[in-house]
Amino acid sequence: MNGRRIFLATLLLCFLVGTPSFAETFEVKMLNQGQKGSMVFEPDFLHLKPGDKVKFIATHKSHNAATIDGMVPEDAQGFKGKINEELEVSFDHEGYYGIKCSPHYGMGMVMLIKVGDAALPESYRSVAHPARAKPRFDALIDAATKP
Repeated sequence: MNGRRIFLATLLLCFLVGTPSFAETFEVKMLNQGQKGSMVFEPDFLHLKPGDKVKFIATHKSHNAATIDGMVPEDAQGFKGKINEELEVSFDHEGYYGIKCSPHYGMGMVMLIKVGDAALPESYRSVAHPARAKPRFDALIDAATKP
């Protein structure tokens, strides 16, 4: 009986140690001032595998992370974090996600997340954005769709 218990314990240990975790968690800082200017997410573009997570970190006050209407894959739900709070989101559906900071969207605080190998829907290019957000999104989309 002791030999059987040792065998089962060893088998369980091998399973637990040998099972890799495939999902990763990426950190995105919400900043008043960053490498690309004021009111930015750093990084402002991520390419994830399905199941990966993003932790949005409220580095400065008055920021949040929220999906943009019309910029979420059809089979996915959007999200909206609370102001001044960290938010961890799992991205399980392939596609592109447009992200904004609700209070600073008009100041161009946006980012783009690509999950998997999905193609960018053409409708994303025609989503109406505030004046300062539009050129940032255009640059992100161009960079994300380059071969």
